[in-house]
Amino acid sequence: MSLPHAILTALLEKPSSGLDLTRRFDRSIGYFWSATHQQIYRELGRLEGEGLIRALPAEQPARGQKKSYEVLPAGRAELARWTAASQDPKPQRDVLLLRLRAAAVVGTEGIEADLRRHLTLHQAQLAEYREIEERDFGTGRDSVQDRLQHLVLRAGIDLETFWIDWLTHALEEFGTLPAQKGPPGSG
Repeated sequence: MSLPHAILTALLEKPSSGLDLTRRFDRSIGYFWSATHQQIYRELGRLEGEGLIRALPAEQPARGQKKSYEVLPAGRAELARWTAASQDPKPQRDVLLLRLRAAAVVGTEGIEADLRRHLTLHQAQLAEYREIEERDFGTGRDSVQDRLQHLVLRAGIDLETFWIDWLTHALEEFGTLPAQKGPPGSG
């Protein structure tokens, strides 16, 4: 249910075409809520059909011209309703953690290398978030919108810091495990 609300948020920030939304998802919203180009276009059609957004009139009629959309009052009301509603946290689902649990019964082959790869990826993501923070949230950025957007970014920074700390600990733990390739008790 959150993709339509992510799109409404993005359109309220700036009326956009589907292509522009896809690019914005890749650069900002996509850090915490991903969507494919097809999902965005399908959702735009649905939101327009429900009267929550509308295509802006084209400045010059042209075949194949990209449509830009804006949020209608009903869309703003829906986003405000959704924002104000409470929602329970979703249970954690992480493939790496499931694979680590499986390694306990089938053997650890390949897991340590993947933990190192994940550590490198999380370190790179943290560096990117910190660069965004330095670039976009320096002094003088104190509006409500800036402060709330910075909170979202801080969540990303804190999550990446958690994963880096946890992966570092996990790799240290792997360094103390006895050599094991196959299932426990098989060798």
